[in-house]
Amino acid sequence: MVRVGLLGCGNVGGALVQLIADRGHEIEARTGVRLELAKVAVRSIARKRPVHIDEELLTHDAAEVVSDPGVDVVVEVIGGVEPARELILTALAAGKPVVTANKELLANHGAELFEAASAGGVDLLFEAAVAGGIPIVRPLRESLVGEEIRRVIGIVNGTTNFILTQMTEHGTSYAEALAEAQQLGYAERDPAADVEGFDAGAKAAILGSLAFGAKVVAGDVYHEGISNVSTTDIDFAKRLGYVIKLLAITELVEVPDGPAEVAVRVHPTMVPVSHPLAGVRDSFNAVFVEGAAVGDLMFYGRGAGGDPTGSAVLGDLIDAATNLRKGTHAEVISLVRRPIRPIDDLLTSYYVNLDVVDRPGVLRAIAEVFERHGVSIRSMEQEDTDDGARLILITHEAREASVQATLGDLRELDVILNITSVLRVVGSD
Repeated sequence: MVRVGLLGCGNVGGALVQLIADRGHEIEARTGVRLELAKVAVRSIARKRPVHIDEELLTHDAAEVVSDPGVDVVVEVIGGVEPARELILTALAAGKPVVTANKELLANHGAELFEAASAGGVDLLFEAAVAGGIPIVRPLRESLVGEEIRRVIGIVNGTTNFILTQMTEHGTSYAEALAEAQQLGYAERDPAADVEGFDAGAKAAILGSLAFGAKVVAGDVYHEGISNVSTTDIDFAKRLGYVIKLLAITELVEVPDGPAEVAVRVHPTMVPVSHPLAGVRDSFNAVFVEGAAVGDLMFYGRGAGGDPTGSAVLGDLIDAATNLRKGTHAEVISLVRRPIRPIDDLLTSYYVNLDVVDRPGVLRAIAEVFERHGVSIRSMEQEDTDDGARLILITHEAREASVQATLGDLRELDVILNITSVLRVVGSD
């Protein structure tokens, strides 16, 4: 028997309790380990829950759960940095394995927690922290540890993917799609963490750490959200053979005469319709891994929700319990300090939407600005508007700083009425 101390019993914690109750006998038959709920820390003991828990197991005191000598493994699903960080460190120092789904904590204090797990000689497992029920942490941490991973691209936020899917398939405005996401429970009342890219940024930091063994924290991640994406952008993307997705992208960039740099960013991106990520719809998530020997891999599934995330937590819990009874633990992640590549040095293609006056010499003036900053135009479309003309440009791969300088000079031209939007493009060169 392995006795489980649970910190938090919301959607994920409740789902985990139900899964243990439903599948406990099968888990024991397959692994020889019987999981038993020993103690559960909750904010309100009187609160009604969708899953039955004996009242004598409930406590307001999370520290009591961690310190209880009858608790063998600690599962943390309360979220946030504190007190979760202190509770996990205490458990690890006491030699108790920890399973967590806390992306915010790992994205900011992962290295400290990994070192504590190593010092305690116990497991720190976190499959549910990145993409809910999708198994991506263990493949990066174990199966692909010998692979030369070049890039990891992910749709890792179901709220934004649902909103962009509604805008793409139904012509829904951003505001309407957000309201629908909130009504369905995909988005919080304050959706900023999702729609402005903070949630995806935390997950990108974890993916970068796993893929490249680097100390990447949330503050290293450049991020833009989707609140400025319009139905006009969606329509032009369709015409050009793209869809718009909020992507978390992390890659290892070789630098001449210097150490390789980790580039990690989150932003709306135009993705070719032929790319596997283009077909990921609604609230589903997917992570696309590009490796030197293995080639391309994609992991797809439900990236959020109580049951999928609870399933990922349960998988980690079974591993931790099995390892504990064998007197072993999973290999602890060893992170090294790598330089973080500044966003100004990003190399990618760009989509630029310009409203311009319609008169001779406009194209020449615009082309001269692009040429001055070394940004090459790959394709261009023009259409008439009520006030003049609209130009849709796709560049060849260019440096971010050069593109931003180009945009700054374009704003000074009297022929430019408005720079409507600028989006980065993957897979165009």
